[in-house]
Amino acid sequence: MERGAVAARIGKSDERITRTQGIPRCHLEIIDYNGEGRWSRAEILGRYTCYVAEIGIVPRDLSPREHAERGRRWVYPVMMKVIDGIEAGDLACVRIGIEFIEEDAKFPFGKTLKSNTARALRRARLSNEQKQRIRQRVFGLLLAGHIPYEYREYARLVRKIGFEASEVPAVDVSNPYVARFRSYFEQAAGSGN
Repeated sequence: MERGAVAARIGKSDERITRTQGIPRCHLEIIDYNGEGRWSRAEILGRYTCYVAEIGIVPRDLSPREHAERGRRWVYPVMMKVIDGIEAGDLACVRIGIEFIEEDAKFPFGKTLKSNTARALRRARLSNEQKQRIRQRVFGLLLAGHIPYEYREYARLVRKIGFEASEVPAVDVSNPYVARFRSYFEQAAGSGN
């Protein structure tokens, strides 16, 4: 019989399974989709804990969703739980969400996470300072000519929170995406947001 194989002996009076010595231990491969550095799971949870203490609210569970199968364990981004917190009105999650859309780094599921963060922030209660930070970020991207996948949701967010026509930057309209969003903001400003 080979090493690690399972031998079964079934008798008339008893059923017994015997295992040979030397069965290799299972090695669990962990695939963590959280970012690194400032956007690692530990850093996000640490900032969340500080914000909760500073604001004085009841913390929510931000444990990331996990899935295990066939010797692998996937750890999904904590930002998914942060987005749920934004939708539930958690002010600490709102702060993290604004920091997230201000970030230029790339992340696993980044396009989707940033789009969903902007969508959740549209329904959140924001302070004037937070609204200004969002406008600066979105108009800064437009001015730089950097229109990422999630920019459509960013533009909708800015339209929802409001802006002055004078805040829309003069841009190089040779880039068709920049020209489209410049036009979008001009129309929104003309209609009173």
